[in-house]
Amino acid sequence: MKIFLMLLISIFFFSCHQKEKENAADAAPYPIVKKKKKEENKQIGDTIHMNFRNEKGSFTGEGSLDSIRSKVFIKFKNKDLGALEARIVPTTGKGNIRFNQIIFPDKSSDGPFGMDLKILLKQKGDYILVIGHSLMADNPYWGKFKVQLENKKE
Repeated sequence: MKIFLMLLISIFFFSCHQKEKENAADAAPYPIVKKKKKEENKQIGDTIHMNFRNEKGSFTGEGSLDSIRSKVFIKFKNKDLGALEARIVPTTGKGNIRFNQIIFPDKSSDGPFGMDLKILLKQKGDYILVIGHSLMADNPYWGKFKVQLENKKE
């Protein structure tokens, strides 16, 4: 009797397991289409990593300055020597916001600049742009902005 009961229980579990597998396969009779997420360069913490280029081959990112984050760091990798043209576009149109500094791959730096930056990139590697408000002017900028970077090859 024990053997018959054990056999009956094992057949029951085996048959239930088979039905679950069949149901899982039947659940998606049509192809699953995943939407490709739009690649964007957004601010995470106080840093914007410029990893994705737009259709024109330049970088565009979004960020914001507030009382907690008075500086935003833009990090990008330069593979080609040439001129960098960068621009800050505040959502309000104008404001006390600028490129405070550029840090080169050899850890040397230059700055301050204005809302537009044109500089020759003589090194390959990781660059950092520091965005903030000018300490020489009143009314620091708090709000959202866009950053556009374009590397023009020599």
